[in-house]
Amino acid sequence: MGSYSVCICFTRRFRVTEAAAPPDVVEIFEKYSEGGTHLTPEQLWRFLVDMQGDTGATIYDAENIVQQVVHRRHHITKYTRHSLNLDDFYHYLFSTDLNPPMSSQVSQDMTEPLSHYFIYTGHNSYLTGNQLNSASCDVPIIKALKRGVRVIELDIWPDSNSGKDAICVKHGWTLTTPVDFLTCLRSIKEHAFATSPYPVVITLEDHLTSDLQAKAAQMLTETFGEVLYCSDIGMMKKLPSPEKLKHRVIISTKPPKEYLEDKAANIQKYPSIRKDYDDGPWDDEPIYDTDDHEDDDKVFDIEMPIQSAVNSDELEQKIITPPEYKHLIGIYAGKPKGGLEEALKVEDDKVRRLSLSEQGLEKAAKSHGVDVVRFTQKNILRIYPKGIRFNSSNYNPLIGWMHGAQMVAFNMQGYGKHLWLMHGMFRANGGCGYVKKPEFLLKSSPDNHVFDPKVKLPVKKTMKVKIYIGDGWHLDFKKTHFDAYSPPDFYTKVRIAGVPADIKKHKTVVKYDKWTPFWNEEFEFPMSAPELAILCIEVHDADNGPEKDDFGGQNCIPVSQIRPGIRAVSLYDRKGVKYTSVKLLMRFKFV
Repeated sequence: MGSYSVCICFTRRFRVTEAAAPPDVVEIFEKYSEGGTHLTPEQLWRFLVDMQGDTGATIYDAENIVQQVVHRRHHITKYTRHSLNLDDFYHYLFSTDLNPPMSSQVSQDMTEPLSHYFIYTGHNSYLTGNQLNSASCDVPIIKALKRGVRVIELDIWPDSNSGKDAICVKHGWTLTTPVDFLTCLRSIKEHAFATSPYPVVITLEDHLTSDLQAKAAQMLTETFGEVLYCSDIGMMKKLPSPEKLKHRVIISTKPPKEYLEDKAANIQKYPSIRKDYDDGPWDDEPIYDTDDHEDDDKVFDIEMPIQSAVNSDELEQKIITPPEYKHLIGIYAGKPKGGLEEALKVEDDKVRRLSLSEQGLEKAAKSHGVDVVRFTQKNILRIYPKGIRFNSSNYNPLIGWMHGAQMVAFNMQGYGKHLWLMHGMFRANGGCGYVKKPEFLLKSSPDNHVFDPKVKLPVKKTMKVKIYIGDGWHLDFKKTHFDAYSPPDFYTKVRIAGVPADIKKHKTVVKYDKWTPFWNEEFEFPMSAPELAILCIEVHDADNGPEKDDFGGQNCIPVSQIRPGIRAVSLYDRKGVKYTSVKLLMRFKFV
């Protein structure tokens, strides 16, 4: 029971009661127990197959569930009981570890080329906060790898403060503090495969002279040794698979000669760089580039002389780089010559990585959307945040995903709804950091047509979502966290994020003064591209308007990964950390 002081002489008392099983659960129990008081393993097995869609379930699986539930709830008789009563059955259904909405195992084919997967990708992975003046550190890199991120971005620069041959990682042309390059590499090596055995890609934004490139090659080789994948992927006709590249580290950057040639050409054209709030350091730069040094970084509206200028007389000498550095580049980020059409050209004899800013992608999607999809069937496309996101915010990842972009790069410290989508997408496939792209993004018709994101398709599948009940807030929050004078007034919002035609949202009624709100409401979501759809769930405490409502938890689940039936859905905080106890009981049905 909780007491809330309203004034000096008045106290309101509320009892936190354990929620009873919803009517649907009672009806299902009576059906499968055949009117009895207990559910045997055989009866539970029939429920798993018929109602939960677990066609691969066995009697052994059902027996294991019964054993686990009985051991948790019946300490005295746990060795003699071999069936579940109604409360046991309800406990099982409402257990997030025993009955989650998604499988926790890698379940997709991992033997196809890397280009066939969405890959969990970080942007400026070393920053602890904003893009302007936060500290650079290896801690964010470690956190990202432990979450399952597979692409780590490092901007490498000469570190004049530490010696002539020192290399640091920092966000160029900003006030962010540097971190030692070798420190970052050692942290990557230690934590690369803590969560997933599949390959880690290090994208290097290289601002080094040729002698420092040789030094960087030495550091990479000594740190990773045989783990480093040194085959010349850039000259292959197709990329290796995640399965083949297990426990390997891949370097992706622009070849040294191309980088220095581009740098020299830009220095001759622009003696100083004007830092504006747009896509890149040069106002007339194209919207595409293979190296997002453009986003590197338009953050200051001042004139700043370029560092380490390379003049035309020095160029020939500068581009004579040790072969070791070039040999370490696994995925080439070669800059195309010409316009966007040339950049998206698919070559028969090699694969490459292309980078687009989020604004560049939006422009390309309008004029060359089909070409983008065709490019990503074989090559790697990386999308990165525009330069004005100096608060480390993020953008809508669905635009990149629906065009087949494998590396949708996010600021992992930039919390918000877009990052929730990213977290949700990559909880799929066992959280291994690689999610297989839908088949329609990978295939061409006999007349060479590919998926067009702008074309509205007919409804392929309808998902019915029923929200029964919520629980656990009274265990994870102080009693006055939501309201000082009463229990919270919870409501739940559910929506679909996906292709434009599938976007839809619903909201339950508000349940007043309830720590365990019971809604029992069902909503329908017709979808034309369920393979790209993500179900977003948010719980709020109603106050004086949506903007003032208190946050009570969220979860984003890829629709293609949702297991049908009645499931226990965990909720996460704003930063994507799972609450200990907060959860919803929901039912998913596909028609």
